Amino acid sequence: MYQEYWKLNGRPFENRCDSKYYYPAETHQAALLKLHYAIENRRAAAMLCGPGGIGKSLVVNSLQRQLSDQFRPVINLVFPALDSHQLIRHLVDQIDGNGGETNVARDSANDLARFERFLRSNLDAKRHAVIIVDESHLLEQNGLLEPLRLLLNVAANESEGEAAWTLVLVGQPTLLSHVERYAPLDERLSVKCMLNRFLPEETSSYIQHRMRESDAHAERVFDLAAIERIHLLTQGIPRRINRLCDLALMVGFAEDCSVITSDMIDSVHSDLAAPSSV
Repeated sequence: MYQEYWKLNGRPFENRCDSKYYYPAETHQAALLKLHYAIENRRAAAMLCGPGGIGKSLVVNSLQRQLSDQFRPVINLVFPALDSHQLIRHLVDQIDGNGGETNVARDSANDLARFERFLRSNLDAKRHAVIIVDESHLLEQNGLLEPLRLLLNVAANESEGEAAWTLVLVGQPTLLSHVERYAPLDERLSVKCMLNRFLPEETSSYIQHRMRESDAHAERVFDLAAIERIHLLTQGIPRRINRLCDLALMVGFAEDCSVITSDMIDSVHSDLAAPSSV
């Protein structure tokens, strides 16, 4: 709606995992490097933590695109709030595209046997599987840390590394304390990555990067004070930056503004923070 007004070729602050909008902030690049290390050296497990909106999904998507073909398949599990039997079945169904033997009764023993057969076949093909579990901070309350740890032992003796597959736990910062309280899994983690909020200069660079990807210059649309205010109000969290900037572009268009100022950012932020009337 506002693209033509601001001379943009798209909406630069959409909250979606689009690779062209990935901004290589130091915290994200460091996490990517550590995750590459864990997977490419066939370590058993790794962890990626950060508050909501910090960019965990973008890091994971970048990781999946960058891994070479020998690190396949890469499975992303997004439903961790299951019981142990459901989790193992869901994991096996996702990783083994063949679907298993339909005439065999499904129980945990059969699912584990199918998982082991798949891993052995994958190793024979010189491949190393990666399983990413999103929202992993929910695992502890459902008693799933132990089943996942035990699955790391399946076919491990036949692997060139610590395990036949790498587990990547992704979740809120509470995940770190959950795992640290559970020593058997904590000891299997080769890297722990905590994503940090942007510094003021990173927020500025992030906004500039997003605008450039839409064929515009941030300085032409946001004045310096506005960008400084955006950082202060969003605390350097990318999803909040996106939401605030997107609405500011809309309001600026609606009010026929030539540039977005800090006062406008304050006004837009107040609208976002205000509770909805019923």
